Amino acid sequence: MKKIFFCSLMCMVMVACGSKKEDSSKTDIPKSTVLVLYYSQTGATASVANQIKSYMSADIEEIVCEKPYNGDFAATIERCKKEREAGDTPAIKSIRSDVKKYDIIFLGYPIWFGTYALPIASLINDLNLEGKMIVPFCTFGSGGLESSIEDLKAQIPKAIIMEGFGIRNARLKYLQEELDDFLKRNGYVQGDVEKKTDYSVQDELTEADKQIYHEACDSYPFPLGTPTSVAKRQTQKGTEYRFITHNSDDTVSAKTTVYVEMRNEQDAKAEFTKVVR
Repeated sequence: MKKIFFCSLMCMVMVACGSKKEDSSKTDIPKSTVLVLYYSQTGATASVANQIKSYMSADIEEIVCEKPYNGDFAATIERCKKEREAGDTPAIKSIRSDVKKYDIIFLGYPIWFGTYALPIASLINDLNLEGKMIVPFCTFGSGGLESSIEDLKAQIPKAIIMEGFGIRNARLKYLQEELDDFLKRNGYVQGDVEKKTDYSVQDELTEADKQIYHEACDSYPFPLGTPTSVAKRQTQKGTEYRFITHNSDDTVSAKTTVYVEMRNEQDAKAEFTKVVR
């Protein structure tokens, strides 16, 4: 069943790339073989998990720590930092679901320190996920989906890690819209989606581009870098920007990619959607 679904999904993606509209058809996977398994501290990831459950008519289970993180940002960061430095992972309660019977697992988590939250590391240690098709989803302050997927691939090399879904906590108002697009675009539910064009080549910044970047990023409490170039594409919703930024201090110099969206809505403001470091 896993091979059938994977091949079916890949065929749908290839067919969609050649059409005006990307038409993703629902697969024949029985709903009982889909599990949404997630860890959520503040409730943001839980909101994504429950939306996926509704779309997929899937089973769902929350990952619970024996000693919960208390929800305070500073205290969580401090505890997580100490656990990471010591090579520890938090103890979690046993998963009730019989993971063996599921062909596909939507695995959800918040991003901590640029990757999946530590309770997910505990889950990976406790469960045999070899051969499972895993669809990561996450919530974050700025980014981390891509790096967390690479870490999942490294930690579960015999699992099939699919393209993931991520959304900023500040943009949860768009959750239903963006999740709907993701599930249809990747063939998990039936429906047409807009076929997006590629970004233009990276080009020099205009004053208008700089204004868009600063409007989207200046209120974020952590520095995202100085923009050095931009690429753009038009969508039905508005304009999407891909800024390359430069970050530097006395010891570190690095490039970062910041994605920004400017919607075609009255009084809309530019917002950054994710950062890829």
